[in-house]
Amino acid sequence: MTSRRVVLGSVLGGTTAAALPGVAQAAPARDLSVAAPRSGRWQLRNRMESDGAWAAFLHGQDLVWQRLPTLWYEGPFLGDGRLGSMVYREPDANSVRFTVQHGEVQDHRPEFGSGWGTARLPVGHLTLDPVGTIAGVDWRLSLWNAELSGVITTDKGTLTLAAFIHDGVFAARVTAGGDEEVRWTFHPEEAISPRKIQEAPPAGYVANPPWTTQTTGVVEQVLQPLVSGGQTATAYRRSGDTLVLSVAHSHPSNTRAGEVSLKKVQRAGSYGTLRSQHTRWWHAFYRKSFVSIPDQRLQSFHWIQLYKVASASRAGGPVMATSGPWLEPTPWPAVWWNLNVQLEYWLIHGSNHLELDSLASTLRQSQEQLVANVPAAYRSDSAGIGRSSDMFANRGVGMPGTGAEVGDLTWALHNAWLSYRHTMDEALLRDTIYPLLRRAINYYWHFLQPGDDGRLHLPSTLSPEYPVVPPKDTNYDLALIRWGCTTLLEVAEHLGVDDALKPRWQEILAKLTPYPVDGNGFMIGADTPYAQSHRHYSHLLMVYPLYLVNWDQPEQRELIEKTVVRWHALTGAHRGYSYTGAASMYAMMGRGDTALSYLKKFFDPTTRYPCRANTHYTEAGPVIETPLSASQSLHDMLCQSWGGVVRVFPAVPESWADVTLHDFRTQGAFLVSAVRSGGVTRFVRVRSLAGEPLVLRHGLPDGRLTAVLDDGRPARTRTTSDGDLAVDLPKGREVLLHVGERPDLVISPVGVSEPGAPWGLP
Repeated sequence: MTSRRVVLGSVLGGTTAAALPGVAQAAPARDLSVAAPRSGRWQLRNRMESDGAWAAFLHGQDLVWQRLPTLWYEGPFLGDGRLGSMVYREPDANSVRFTVQHGEVQDHRPEFGSGWGTARLPVGHLTLDPVGTIAGVDWRLSLWNAELSGVITTDKGTLTLAAFIHDGVFAARVTAGGDEEVRWTFHPEEAISPRKIQEAPPAGYVANPPWTTQTTGVVEQVLQPLVSGGQTATAYRRSGDTLVLSVAHSHPSNTRAGEVSLKKVQRAGSYGTLRSQHTRWWHAFYRKSFVSIPDQRLQSFHWIQLYKVASASRAGGPVMATSGPWLEPTPWPAVWWNLNVQLEYWLIHGSNHLELDSLASTLRQSQEQLVANVPAAYRSDSAGIGRSSDMFANRGVGMPGTGAEVGDLTWALHNAWLSYRHTMDEALLRDTIYPLLRRAINYYWHFLQPGDDGRLHLPSTLSPEYPVVPPKDTNYDLALIRWGCTTLLEVAEHLGVDDALKPRWQEILAKLTPYPVDGNGFMIGADTPYAQSHRHYSHLLMVYPLYLVNWDQPEQRELIEKTVVRWHALTGAHRGYSYTGAASMYAMMGRGDTALSYLKKFFDPTTRYPCRANTHYTEAGPVIETPLSASQSLHDMLCQSWGGVVRVFPAVPESWADVTLHDFRTQGAFLVSAVRSGGVTRFVRVRSLAGEPLVLRHGLPDGRLTAVLDDGRPARTRTTSDGDLAVDLPKGREVLLHVGERPDLVISPVGVSEPGAPWGLP
């Protein structure tokens, strides 16, 4: 496939900034000549191959509690991509709450909007009710086993517990010691949008009916009917020391959910049997990639995010709402498409976990709805989505010229494009990305207007969350239009499609107005400078994550840096993802120390909205995207792949002398392994999964470079005009690169140079 670097580099969007004095220039080319290998075959020595090695490493990343959490963002959390539970003290009671929420449970009345009519709905919660007064806890959330275990101590004795969620079943085993007793209670919750904490229901809204209960043998059920038809059903039973529970949701069927939840609980095996199935999945999950850095707190955080995203999302399941599967009181009980959903999924690519991509599968499954979301006059050739929706992408989008936010589907399709680029899965490209992106760009086309300057201009649209009158020619939309047209042309060529719209896309790229720029950098839009603090980087999408304007273009560097500095100079509105976004942008610049300084702002307890004790994040309610995006910022410091180049250790902070990266997935479907020790990159190994062209910025020190294939023969290489290394690497083959004598090819955790306390409440 044509290099993204070549294609995107030809359409910088018409920015007027030229090369300016004082702008950093590309480093001079190093000696990249390739020496004959010292010896033949080679093999990585992966010390993370055994269960014991993984258990020991992840034990050091676990969350622990020596204090009873009293809020959702302090406690343990469990999930399987649909069913979710958070554990903390029952408010104003001597009990421990286990929330019971589900990503598929929602209302079905779109006439009341996503905040009320198609919002996520609460299910309920369990309480573990000791006889005595709770005196303390000693809990551990094992990442390796995805299981909470520990002891609750009371003035009457102890309750020893273990719990997990697997395949739609919450399982808990509790044994009592001393004079304690095991007492569980399920508390159904009113089926009304959690948005009630912020506002009253809209006019005409009718509350859902009350729940009913029924018992079938030893299984108890709570059945919640809905005004719109359908039901939510929670089934649970106790057997000895074990409780199992399952939730199902159906619409429009009024009985299906009850049947499904009942059968789930009736067929659930013992705790040990369920646990065996559960841990088998998680142990295979973790082995797909490995990252180790010397900052203990940040290293643990990263592994907790992988646990979190796997607990919150699975391909084919519901797209993540702002709270994931853990629903708490919030003004955002739906899926938000103008930043949240995009940031939620970025880390699955590098970590090699495309099995979690419920965003791409939602786009595939929701194509008819995305067409229905645009006004009727445009449905023959267009598609879109409004700012927020339910799990089925049900939300209309406004029209340019009315100040509407119209670019969100195009941005979500960039996520799907990243999934394609990291897998080279042509089915995803052909069946989802191409038809939907074609429609998303068509929607823009209907509203682009020629101006007196001969350029195409866009009438007023909203740059997400910038609080002024929506301008014309917003940079948010101009960047997405350019990316969309460039990608469509590339995909059509790759698929061999002689698309009748190719001249249109070429015309747009040739005539689209330049990005509005002023003395402070990229503006919000035409005649709208960046003049007040803004948490979103919507005006910077062409820089990150689209990389249309990037650091490999020396003439653009001053403009990029000026804009990022200005963005953060105006304070007051910044939130956690403002810092993670800046960290990734500075990582693109190769400034690891600056990137780390911005990333650490997210963890600074003195900021207004810091990362919380259990690594979750809250503003007016839970918002899951920001911690997940912090892991992506870490990825961007360790390995980047954009513009057709794989960059190894592009922005490692000076304090991280030792880093291990193994099977990190990049664009082009490559798996990268690399080790840095003593501040020097020792070796890089790349495996090709698809046979795509490999261009490396490998980060090895100067000297005679050895590049050897997995069969011991020298790899065919050449130095590109930009000083990078192009390697001929067939599908299924590996190449090893190093300088000087072959180093020890060991994959193992690095030593901790910056200790830190465990996450949780240690």
